[in-house]
Amino acid sequence: MSLIPNTSNQIPLSSNGAEIILGNATTSEQIAIPLAPTPSTMFGPRAACLLSPTGPLWVADTGHHRLLGWRNLPTKDNQAADWLIGQTDFFHEGQNAKGTPGKSTVSVPTGICKCGNGLAVADAWNHRILIWHNVPEDKNVPADLVLGQANFIDNEHNRGIQQPAANTFHWPYGVLCYENKLFVADTGNRRLLIWNQIPTENGQPADIVLGQPDMISRNENGGGSPTASSMRWCHDITIWDDNLVVTDAGNNRVMIWDGIPTENNAPCAVVLGQKNFNFVELNQGVYFPSRSSLSMPYGVDAAGNWLIVADTANSRLLGWKKRDSILLLQGADADGVLGQDSFKSKSENRNFGLPTRQSLNWCYGIKVCGENAVVSDSGNNRVLIWKF
Repeated sequence: MSLIPNTSNQIPLSSNGAEIILGNATTSEQIAIPLAPTPSTMFGPRAACLLSPTGPLWVADTGHHRLLGWRNLPTKDNQAADWLIGQTDFFHEGQNAKGTPGKSTVSVPTGICKCGNGLAVADAWNHRILIWHNVPEDKNVPADLVLGQANFIDNEHNRGIQQPAANTFHWPYGVLCYENKLFVADTGNRRLLIWNQIPTENGQPADIVLGQPDMISRNENGGGSPTASSMRWCHDITIWDDNLVVTDAGNNRVMIWDGIPTENNAPCAVVLGQKNFNFVELNQGVYFPSRSSLSMPYGVDAAGNWLIVADTANSRLLGWKKRDSILLLQGADADGVLGQDSFKSKSENRNFGLPTRQSLNWCYGIKVCGENAVVSDSGNNRVLIWKF
């Protein structure tokens, strides 16, 4: 990917703001935000994934407990979705469609990614990951495989037992498939699980755990003080320059490993957002943010030489450019900001105003595909498609 030079502390996205806005129109006359489900509205979307530069686009419409799909990359604001998974039609909502879990229902979906030739979804409150072997191209296409549960009907956290195992989840909020490996942010168990190959059987156990000493532990920060190995509230995952990157929102930091770990509880190499591995206060213990601080970062993705983080509680995107050595990123200042007028601002929609094409309000997700950055602007009940 070729990105334009950054000359003004701005992540290299269009200065005109989002090219396309889905979900919530941004007219000056707007007073109330519509929350009722329709083919073109959303309620607190936490994740979106553009599967190729031309589409399809899939969005986790989290608050409406459904997935919305566009056959092609949308070309106009407020464009209606073509497909739906999780509800009987575009005008109903409710966890598991107000029924029991199944192959085409969801309850608080929070993560979505391309998985082989198909799709993987973090179905957080059903405590499972759903996998489609092929990208769904119709209404309520049933999933082919489930992880975290033995079948498509059960939905108790850790399969009804307090102690986790290699084949259970508690609020899995994030999912990533990369080079035939599967990564899941098992948030409620304060750990990241890795499958060395994309699973082929329902309920298949993971191969590697990060954030905990073993597969049966789930304490915050491993039961002690924060370290380079521990997690509190991991949420999203990406690979940047062949290095694993995980947002640890509960510790107000982003963890970066040197490569992709192959052993349990391997420590990360550096963190962004904190000065060291032991300090975890939001915005490094002060009210206003800075170039190097974070407050509940939930989303992350790589864009060429850039790593872009959704600094959720600061309602901004922060960007770091690649360094000569990964170690130079420890506590490093960000190179760009988007969504705020400066690195020291944190208010929703800049000055608590109406949303604009340049503003953000508790952005939960950022995913990049080609020249498009897809931002889940959850607090504004919308998804933004931004151009590099």
